[in-house]
Amino acid sequence: MAKPEPFTFSREIPVREEADVLVAGGGPAGVTAAVAAARAGASVLLVEAHTCLGGMGTAGLVPMFCMFSDGVNFLAGGLGREIYDLCWKHGSVAPDDHVWADKKRHSISIRAEILKRIYDRLVTGSGARLLLGTQVIAAETDGDRVALTVCAAKSGLFAVRARIFVDATGDGDFAARAGAHFEKGDPDGRLQPGTLCSLWAGIDWDTARAHGSGDGWPKGQRRALDRAIADGVFSVPDPHLPGIWRCGETVGGGNIGHTFGVDGTDERSLTKALVHGRATMLEYERYYKDYLKGFERMELVATGALLGIRETRRIAGDYCLSLDDFQARAVFDDEIGRYNYPVDIHASTADDPVDAESMMRSYRCADGESYGIPYRSLVVKGLANLLVAGRCVSADRYVQGSLRVMPGCFITGQAAGVAAALAARAEGATREVRIADLKDRLLAMGAYLPNA
Repeated sequence: MAKPEPFTFSREIPVREEADVLVAGGGPAGVTAAVAAARAGASVLLVEAHTCLGGMGTAGLVPMFCMFSDGVNFLAGGLGREIYDLCWKHGSVAPDDHVWADKKRHSISIRAEILKRIYDRLVTGSGARLLLGTQVIAAETDGDRVALTVCAAKSGLFAVRARIFVDATGDGDFAARAGAHFEKGDPDGRLQPGTLCSLWAGIDWDTARAHGSGDGWPKGQRRALDRAIADGVFSVPDPHLPGIWRCGETVGGGNIGHTFGVDGTDERSLTKALVHGRATMLEYERYYKDYLKGFERMELVATGALLGIRETRRIAGDYCLSLDDFQARAVFDDEIGRYNYPVDIHASTADDPVDAESMMRSYRCADGESYGIPYRSLVVKGLANLLVAGRCVSADRYVQGSLRVMPGCFITGQAAGVAAALAARAEGATREVRIADLKDRLLAMGAYLPNA
């Protein structure tokens, strides 16, 4: 069959919204960007394609926050600290997090429904306008400036004008549509696998822990997993299994299974991975029930509405944060935060000998250590009024493997939001932001900036 000829689609659409700052994407980076910009006095519109805020921590059912702290200092200060405290206050943690959580580095589990409400209140309470179920489908540029974005929603197509735009989509969708350069994957184009996270009930956590098979990366799991693979339990023999974290009295959040080969920027690849991920839940149910203690009566409650994507585009910025910076615990003049999560890169294939556990052992920070994040890594190269925040910031693959987790997204989102508000007053140009002013505002919010 011949390839269909392309056609031109032309339609006059209304410019329905205007704002100082438009934030595309309502995950952890988008929430903090929108709230920070609004609290800094900007008029803000936050656009999220899904039906709730939070991205992977809510719709994606990722079961836990990675570390907020370096063991000495609370790195995700400001809005990250506010969200962390609200999670404890409103019960968005497991019943016994005081026993098992990494208290030193402030890692806690997530109860998605409570976290959704926390994000709702933060955004609406900040004065930012919010549109859910609304997808950014185009970014129209005029020279080196983004002039407006086109959105699609239930009411149809409409445009939004803004002075400053923040891409917090995770995949860098907005920046790519504006013509920004980017990289994806390793030198051979291989991407980390995705994971369809899940929620399970009926787990006997006391028994599971007594047998060393609770709380993710279970120590008692290796031999059991090898036996299950040898017994043919899995259609894809995957020796890389993070595990299940407690997030309720008998409930666990599963970060189990990998969808190898998925490209989160291709809907055909995502469709295949989602179908595969749901099918494999039966295999993991059999594994946990038959090979591990404490899981004999477990039952599947839900799989994530979003596939957990670890890696897609890394947008080219004025500075690319690198593994050398990570290893040197770098300090920057335009530092907007510091972080310290280990390099966490999952194996691209089931038989890849390099897995997340070995990477995290090789590249990690000691207590009190962290690396700096420069503002230039949020400034999109070649565009005057676009910032990035979250998983798609300008970094090499190694640092992206560290900075991509939720507390890291809080740090870059908060900085992008404050910078966007300042830039909206500075002739609408991100490079006109005075770094001293940016640091002063971040410090006033509680950001961790020891070198300011």
